[in-house]
Amino acid sequence: MTAVAKRIIDDAVVRKDAKAGDRLLDRAFALAFKGLVYAQIWEDPVIDMEGLQIGPGMRVMCIASGSCNALSYLTADPAEVVAVDLNRAHVALGKLKIAAIRNLPNYERFRRFFAEADHRENAAVYRESIAPHLDPQSRRYWEGRDLTGRRRISHFTRGIYRQGLLGGFIGLAHLAARFYRVDLRKVLAANTLEEQRAIFETELAPVFDRAFVRWLTDHPASLFGLGIPPAQYKALAGDERMAVVLRRRLEKLACDFSVRDNYFAWQAFGRSYDRSPAAPLPPYLERRNWPLLRERISRIDIRNANMIDYLAQSDAASHDRYVLLDAQDWMDDAQLDALWAQITRTARPGARVLFRTAAEPSLLPGRLSTDLLSRWTYRMGQSKQLTARDRSSIYGGVHLYEFAG
Repeated sequence: MTAVAKRIIDDAVVRKDAKAGDRLLDRAFALAFKGLVYAQIWEDPVIDMEGLQIGPGMRVMCIASGSCNALSYLTADPAEVVAVDLNRAHVALGKLKIAAIRNLPNYERFRRFFAEADHRENAAVYRESIAPHLDPQSRRYWEGRDLTGRRRISHFTRGIYRQGLLGGFIGLAHLAARFYRVDLRKVLAANTLEEQRAIFETELAPVFDRAFVRWLTDHPASLFGLGIPPAQYKALAGDERMAVVLRRRLEKLACDFSVRDNYFAWQAFGRSYDRSPAAPLPPYLERRNWPLLRERISRIDIRNANMIDYLAQSDAASHDRYVLLDAQDWMDDAQLDALWAQITRTARPGARVLFRTAAEPSLLPGRLSTDLLSRWTYRMGQSKQLTARDRSSIYGGVHLYEFAG
C-alpha cells in the first residue's frame, strides 16, 4: 500500500480528538481495513434506488465498497455513476467487475465468475479474458499475493465471498455456531417465514445469551470483521450490550424477509449465493440486467479517493444523487460539516442524499451546522419505510434527504 493510500484511510478512521486508547483501537481498525473488507456490499440497492429515484441524465456519487450497488444503479439509467473508495482492494474489485462485463462473452460466464466464484476455470478466464483489459494497478493487486502466499485472483477459484475481512468474520461466526451445535444453514432450508422464525427462536437466539458471546461482543475489536470501527461500535451499541443489539439485527435478517428473496441471508447463513435458477442476486448479477450493464458500463467511474476530496474538485451544481453508506458514523462534527458543505455546493435542484446509520435516528440534527441542515428536507416517513424494508438488516436507520435549495 502506498503512503498516500495509508494516509487517506488513517485520516478517515483515526479520531484526532479521541483518548489514547481509543486512537490505538482506531489505528488497529485502519490496519485491518487496508485489505479486502467487503467482497459483497451490505446495503440493499433496491432500497437505494427506490429512495433515490435515480433516472435518466442523473449523475450519482456513491462509495464503491464491493461495487455491487454502484453497478446495480446502472439499471436505473443514470448518465454517470462515480464510485469512490478509500480502500484500493475495493477499487480493484470494482475494476475487475467492469473489465469482466466489457469482455466476457456471455451472462453464463459472468455469473459463474462472480455469483458462484469458486470454479477452477475462473483462473483461466481471468488470464485470457479479463487481465489484458485491466489497468496496471488493479492487475498488480489481483496477481499479487495475500497473507497466505496465494495470488489474490485465486479467491475466485475458492469462493470470493469467504475471503476478506467480512468473509472471515462470517466464517468464524459459523465455526462458533457449530461449537454450540447450531447449523446456521438451517435457516435457508425453511419454506415459510414462520419456519424461519421458529429456527431463529429455538437455535440462533439462545447463542446470544451465552456468557462467552456476551463477553466477546462487549469488545469493539470483536466487530472489526463486520467493518465496524470503534466510533461506530459506540453508536451501534447505544445503552445496550452489543449481544442484545446483534441478536435484534440478526432476528430481522432471519425472520422478516423470505430467504427465497434475500441474498443477504444467503451470504450470512450460507457463505455464498443460492445457485438455483431463481436465486436471489444483486441486480447487477441478474440475467435480465446483463444487456443493460453491457450497454451502460462506460457510464461508471471507480476511483481511489476520499469523497470530500472528490466533491471539492467537482463543479458546482454537478450531481443529482449521493449515497454515503454508513461512512458518517465514522466522522466528527467538523468532517460532517466539510462533507455536507461540498454536497450542498455540488447539488443540483432536487438532489437527494441517502445514507445509513448504526443507530436508528439520523445523526445530522444537533451535529451538522444549522445553516447546512436547513437547506435539506428530511423525508422522515419514507426513511422509516426504507429502513423497515432494507433486506441487509444490519443498520438501525436508512435516511433520505432532499435538497431544498
